[in-house]
Amino acid sequence: MNDKSSVIFGNVMDEKTVKQAEKAKNGYIKKFGDDSAKDYKLAFAPVPALDHIGVDNVVFTDGETAKFDDNALIVGNIRMGFGHYRISVAMASCARALGYHPYWLDLASFDATGSKMIRHQNDLYSKASRISQKSKLFNKFFWEPLNCEGFKKISYNAKDQKNSELLVPIFKNIPKNVPYIATHVWPSQGAIHAGLTNVVNAIPDNWPMGLHLSEGAMHAVQTPFAYLGYKTLNGFDKKPLKGIPASSLKRVGCFIDHELLVNLKEDNDLRRKRAAENKPLRILMTVGGAGAGFKQFAAMVKHLLPLVKAERVSLVINFGDHKDVFDKLVSAVGDIRCRKFFNDYEGLKAYNKSIRDGREEGVVAIYNQNIFEAVYSTNLMMPNCDLLITKPSELAYYPIPKVFMRHIGGHEVYGAIYGREVGDATWECPTEKSMNEMLDRLVDDKEIMIATCDRIDELNAQGVYNGAYECVKLATGKK
Repeated sequence: MNDKSSVIFGNVMDEKTVKQAEKAKNGYIKKFGDDSAKDYKLAFAPVPALDHIGVDNVVFTDGETAKFDDNALIVGNIRMGFGHYRISVAMASCARALGYHPYWLDLASFDATGSKMIRHQNDLYSKASRISQKSKLFNKFFWEPLNCEGFKKISYNAKDQKNSELLVPIFKNIPKNVPYIATHVWPSQGAIHAGLTNVVNAIPDNWPMGLHLSEGAMHAVQTPFAYLGYKTLNGFDKKPLKGIPASSLKRVGCFIDHELLVNLKEDNDLRRKRAAENKPLRILMTVGGAGAGFKQFAAMVKHLLPLVKAERVSLVINFGDHKDVFDKLVSAVGDIRCRKFFNDYEGLKAYNKSIRDGREEGVVAIYNQNIFEAVYSTNLMMPNCDLLITKPSELAYYPIPKVFMRHIGGHEVYGAIYGREVGDATWECPTEKSMNEMLDRLVDDKEIMIATCDRIDELNAQGVYNGAYECVKLATGKK
């Protein structure tokens, strides 16, 4: 295993940074144990929620390691919120569409030291994310600067690179030449440390950060802004740095599922038709994976309920795996008369199919304890909805008219900037007042949504949403 903490893309790290990185790794070994000599055997389990793309989940077994298919493509990911899982679904979907067998490798899911390290950091991140929504001081002086500038520093990458060495034992029985797409930097770094040779590091954010560097992998970015940021590593240190060479950096477009693209023109035609016929505007709302942003979320629902009653709006709310957020919402706005699909994924699929050409009214509430169903319910409903309300995270790049809630973490600001500039979304609406005004305008003036659908068709024709296909081609040597 080659050290990747001392020199990053030709930029030498100072001795203090390197020592801090080594100390962090040793701290996790002390906390969770040293499993570097372990021989973790691997087996495969189905993922029923994703049976339409034939994904196999990689799990530990007491038996012998199962053999990966010759046309295997592994999607390395972690559960950190919903975003990295959603992007992973897009990669697996496009892998299947291009003839490959997708395997799901959640590096946070195992009983291994590296997995425990990830879960520990994820717990801290989720907790801080929620605190940032309750404390303006914490958000202003710690959380926003950390997400925007702290994670941007190249020195931050040195620590992550050293910690990700703890993931190597999980890869022991994975073929070194298997095509591999990582949707978070830790699965990418771990794969590189383990000697995998066909690694694509799919970078989720528009704001360039040292956090996302994984030297040895192909870095795939979604936007021109991100490309220039990583090409120069501008702002990653106080002094100018050597950037990522062209041989390790590609702009590929937005990471979108095959299923959301194959009928996109028809989806937009139906949106335009519903608008022309003055049907209720179908609004899809999502609760993020950390359950943050509740105050603004509740204010929106309260504002929209009279419009639902007047049959000007229909509302689909995916609470993900956060039943507690549904309970809080009921407490905040009063009892909501709604159709519930709670741990009823098959029922939701049938309902979604029924509204394709039919009429949708009222409020639909979705909750699934199963993480795959929790994440994918949003994707499932998206083609049959007119408008998505979301914070500007991974969903900022999806091909549906969007309204952006307030960001959670400074890095998300640049997802909103991208959406408003490219023309498939509004600008960010950070306050209850600005959000409610935007929603009223969109309900009253259907021409805005129609124009946005037209723009999405233009972007699709340009290949802007083909990033997941391109990542598959990069990993498999077809590009």
